[in-house]
Amino acid sequence: MTSTLASAKGNTASHSPGPRGLPLLGNLPAFARDPLAFFCHLRDEHGDWARWRLGPKRCLLVSRPEDVNDLLAGAETTFAQADLGYALHAVLGEGVVTSTGEDWRRKRALVQPSVRPRQVRSYASTMVECADAVAGTWQDGQRIDVQREMTRLTQRIAVRTLFGVETAGREEVIARAMAVAQQEIGAELRGVTAFFPGWVPTPGRRRLQAAVAELDAEIHRIIDEHHAARAAGEERDDLLSRLLAARDEKGAPLSDKELRDEAVTLYIGGHETTSTTLTWTWHLLSGSPEARACLDAELAEVLNGRLPAFDDYARLPFTQALVKESLRLYPPIWLISGVARAGARLGDREVPVGTTVWASQWSVHRDPRLFPEPDAFHPERWDPDAPTPVPDHAWFPFGGGQRTCLGARFALVEAALLLAVLAQRWRVDTDPAEVKPFTGLTLQPSRPIDATVRCTT
Repeated sequence: MTSTLASAKGNTASHSPGPRGLPLLGNLPAFARDPLAFFCHLRDEHGDWARWRLGPKRCLLVSRPEDVNDLLAGAETTFAQADLGYALHAVLGEGVVTSTGEDWRRKRALVQPSVRPRQVRSYASTMVECADAVAGTWQDGQRIDVQREMTRLTQRIAVRTLFGVETAGREEVIARAMAVAQQEIGAELRGVTAFFPGWVPTPGRRRLQAAVAELDAEIHRIIDEHHAARAAGEERDDLLSRLLAARDEKGAPLSDKELRDEAVTLYIGGHETTSTTLTWTWHLLSGSPEARACLDAELAEVLNGRLPAFDDYARLPFTQALVKESLRLYPPIWLISGVARAGARLGDREVPVGTTVWASQWSVHRDPRLFPEPDAFHPERWDPDAPTPVPDHAWFPFGGGQRTCLGARFALVEAALLLAVLAQRWRVDTDPAEVKPFTGLTLQPSRPIDATVRCTT
């Protein structure tokens, strides 16, 4: 590494080293070609504080875990929410992820009780039931598209736990809309359209608007059904029903628009992240016979052929380690940012007002100073007795601080339980060719990951 935080000149971000950029565009072309490689290049060539420009925006990439933690801890105080772009805002609306200030605090207080551990426990049986149903449809020697199978599974769970319904047509409507959102958010993030005003009607935005309209119609139809059920005195135990019943300090409920925004946010958090994590986990497991043997041994000892329950999550430390290592190598949320306000600091250094500070899970999770053999799949690094423990704040797939993803617990439990159910009955041998990630709303495989499933009994 050519520079470190200690060797950087001055004591503010404006004195930090960084690459030269083009007039007007800054470093946008290099970022657009491959954002993940670009961030690793900044880290390796320009140090822990790397100055760059995204078009006209002054930017700073931080790579030290301590600085990442300060950035996350400073959300809502010294760092404002960065402009997330037209496409992301069109999908998420004004949900708990995109809102700020008092509006964010109100919504977080209303949403958080719906995803506490007690509620996650109540949904574990649904997770296991759905996974067991999928396991029963596979046949020995069958070829599958891993991502498609994991997506269908987590969609079914999300629709049942979030909306309290199970209709294949509804899953498909939401899935089609989210697939378009993935593509268009990624395209806008890496292109010049990110700087266009929201009213500019690009082809990509028209595609996105059509998909969001379809998504909104479906979700509002489900909300109307829940209103009718509630008026009729029907008791439901899904997440949407809990949100309908929630009241803020003034006794006010969430509006239908707010319910829509939170439903989409929770759907993405409870489905998109888990399906992607499981897809990468199967691919990583397929290339590591040692890890697969350890998983088989743990499942045989703890479960002995029975289906897991919520309490088994704590008894499956290696299964948890597989999920954590997959999240390290392929974090679904691969980028966080904040805009410096007056008085913003990271460690002992000042950050000029208006600077957009970025931290990338991808580049920090693959920093060789923090993770020996950073590109290798080593689940054992998560063993509490490992010789080289994971440094504090070096792993943040769900963000951190006050704005930690509310669905993190749901996603971790879901991924481990689904993996346990399926792995007891099946080996998933993926094709060995390299699969590069695509930087969209979440970090998706850039092509289908095909596999052959083999019965373990």
